[in-house]
Amino acid sequence: MKWLEVKVTTSVEAEEAITNIMHEIGAGGVVIEDPNDLKMLNDDSEWDYVDPDMIVNSDKVVISAYFPLMPNTVDKVSIIKDRIMGLKEYNLDIGDFTFETSEVDDNDWANSWKKHYKPFKIGKRVVIKPSWEDYTPLGNDIVVELDPGMAFGTGSHETTKMCIEFLEDNVKPNDVVFDVGCGTGILSIVSSKLGAKKVYAVDLDDVAIKVASLNVKLNNLNNVEVLKSDLLHELTGKADLIVANIIADIIIKATYDIHEKLNENGIFISSGIIKDRKDDVLDAISKYFDIIDIKEDGEWIAILSRKK
Repeated sequence: MKWLEVKVTTSVEAEEAITNIMHEIGAGGVVIEDPNDLKMLNDDSEWDYVDPDMIVNSDKVVISAYFPLMPNTVDKVSIIKDRIMGLKEYNLDIGDFTFETSEVDDNDWANSWKKHYKPFKIGKRVVIKPSWEDYTPLGNDIVVELDPGMAFGTGSHETTKMCIEFLEDNVKPNDVVFDVGCGTGILSIVSSKLGAKKVYAVDLDDVAIKVASLNVKLNNLNNVEVLKSDLLHELTGKADLIVANIIADIIIKATYDIHEKLNENGIFISSGIIKDRKDDVLDAISKYFDIIDIKEDGEWIAILSRKK
């Protein structure tokens, strides 16, 4: 099958917004190449993570999206470019923006990147193991089997790393956890393996729902339920902990609803927040939560808070 690859070079700040645009227009897969992510994991990990030749210092992110080659694909490309340029109206810096397209075959995007990814450790105990790799657990390792599929992401991003570190210290036995914007399901799986009684993984994107469901099965978990939901709309009951690794504007919008969905003294972990939006998010969260801790990694922050 032939695919059209739409490759965008942009800034770290615009990464999340442009990735969402690609999914909304119907991408069959999205691959994000952030050299700084690779450098961070290569420096921190106890094992080989990527080919050293891939590691460079850069403030640029390359986002490659893949669309089945059809008669209307050209129209989609035009829409994508217009929507990305429209981000400037929201004062979002898209950096030294480039945009290019090319035709590729299935294997050029679905499998070639896998050879670069190896098991790696996050925090004290969590090991992310791509499903195609072998790994023998050491000591009290918590091994998360992951196949990102079309919702690309192996846990390497700073925001995911910080959320996992917060989860390690805050998930308690018998907790109910809501994972808002679950993506590949990695934070839901980690929460379950850290002892949560029940985890609800929600996302609005059909690709994310499919991939998260497959990853839950891959880890043989029966206490993680994956639901399609616009933020918290389809969730009933309350949680002891809510984690939302999304973007600043959505966190600000959802803060009150998250507060209402948490039990007394419930924990809220938020990330996906670019440093420039730190104060905006803190202002919103502090209305309903006590700020416990803030992590910073690269251009990103994560916030740990407790319901007032």
